[in-house]
Amino acid sequence: MNSSINHQRFCSVALCFILVISADCQRRSEVPLAQTPKTTAATQKPWAPNTSPQLKQLVESAIDQTKVTTSYDPSYVGLDYPGGDVPLETGVCSDVVVRAFRKAGIDLQKEIHDDMARAWSIYPKKWGASRPDSNIDHRRVLNLMTYFDRQGKDLAISNNRNDYLPGDIVTWDLSSGVEHIGIVVNTWSDAGKGYLIVHNIGAGARSEDVLLNWKITGHYRYF
Repeated sequence: MNSSINHQRFCSVALCFILVISADCQRRSEVPLAQTPKTTAATQKPWAPNTSPQLKQLVESAIDQTKVTTSYDPSYVGLDYPGGDVPLETGVCSDVVVRAFRKAGIDLQKEIHDDMARAWSIYPKKWGASRPDSNIDHRRVLNLMTYFDRQGKDLAISNNRNDYLPGDIVTWDLSSGVEHIGIVVNTWSDAGKGYLIVHNIGAGARSEDVLLNWKITGHYRYF
């Protein structure tokens, strides 16, 4: 009898240990897997005749990334400066934005680095940094938000899909303080009646109907 009870206790303890390990992995996960978006039927919308060339380049670059960026890697990497980048087939959500802006002629790595040097006290200190770091600063969503705010590119936040146009930059809180960023593109969701977002939330750059999937924390229009 004692042997049976001890065996049951051992199994219970082992099961609890496994559950604790699993829960810890979920808490540390960069992406809430339960919120993985579904694909949807979509239609490419034509550009208006007076559309800015930079806006077209921004959006077209974002869409092009969905064909080549197939993975997600948040590792800290030493980069060239300016114009530094991780391999095109990988990256994080912010790399989608940085790469698209470069195609439009704006190097956010340099712009943010220069702005942080001018206004270090304004930028977030969430990561314990004591000075600007051109390897990583432009790859952090909160820094991108601060830069866009300082450039006067912020717009009102709403849950009205009509307020979000191709080229707009959107940021979200995925939960537990995990920030995310993506670009609105000129691909229309027939089911959702709104434009799709190009973003990388863990499986590479994808064009998906996710605008209202999470809490929106920022809305910016640069061009």
